Amino acid sequence: MNIKAILIVLGEPNTTFSELLLKYFKSNNFKKNKKKIVLIGSKELFLKQSKILNYRIQLNEISNINQSKRNLINIINVNYKFKKPFSKISNISNKYISKCFDLSLKIIKKNQNLALVNGPISKKHFLKKKYPGITEYIAKKTSSKSPAMLIYNRNLSVSPLTTHTPLKNVFKFVKKDKIKKNILKINNFYKNYLNKIPNIAVLGLNPHCETTDKISEEKKEIIPAIKILKRRKIKVSGPFSADTFFLKKNIMKFNVVIGMYHDQVLTPIKTLYEFNAINITIGLPFIKVTPDHGPNYEMLGKNKSDPSSIFYALNFLNKF
Repeated sequence: MNIKAILIVLGEPNTTFSELLLKYFKSNNFKKNKKKIVLIGSKELFLKQSKILNYRIQLNEISNINQSKRNLINIINVNYKFKKPFSKISNISNKYISKCFDLSLKIIKKNQNLALVNGPISKKHFLKKKYPGITEYIAKKTSSKSPAMLIYNRNLSVSPLTTHTPLKNVFKFVKKDKIKKNILKINNFYKNYLNKIPNIAVLGLNPHCETTDKISEEKKEIIPAIKILKRRKIKVSGPFSADTFFLKKNIMKFNVVIGMYHDQVLTPIKTLYEFNAINITIGLPFIKVTPDHGPNYEMLGKNKSDPSSIFYALNFLNKF
């Protein structure tokens, strides 16, 4: 795949995302990037936030993706009325964020070989509990079924079977068919995009992969799924007990770890690599990458946030 341009939806205005992008644009990484980068969002807001953060930049405003140029900060403007460049997250920005996503997806539908990066949004205000996360929101918008979340680092990646599902409900979604589909999607992604056959580990749901209950998710759902995948020649092993799996001697053997719920795998991966990881949505008709951080409104406007994840995201896409 030869990515022609990277669309960046600026997302929730009241986050540190603009700061992180500015740090990237002022770096040598941006100068070396071979791809055209196009921001989707408010030109006025981005310039005012840049001024507050003491960055002097020039934006190349365009109306069509074909007008974009390499090594310029291209932007397709989406109007947004605001009182302050930085403020508290609220419902006020919801229509603006929705317009940014709709425009980006419209552009991607009309043009081939584009990638999408989105800034953080507020699940509470923007998604309003209609979707577990932005993964499911984009999947609905693109009529994509059962996307998989892959938190990617070139040394080790993780994927939660359930994303932002409350812990009390996780067991309802631990099904062999879902496990099988997610692993097949991840395996195909590694083969088709990274030219690698991954070695995949699957974690159990219960402590030590066992339970005193009559029903064991390991025996009923996880082990049968692994057996089916092995018959299809997928390199997969497990289930492993999550409490000791992330020891160095274990993780060196694998490329991907499939967990049954969000924090089971995201806590150790962030402990190991901090912000040197990205969130890739697998199962969409295009590549979508999200920097692995949230709104971080505690550091809003302070110019002290770690930009590692946006660097990782754009450097990753630059390879395609």
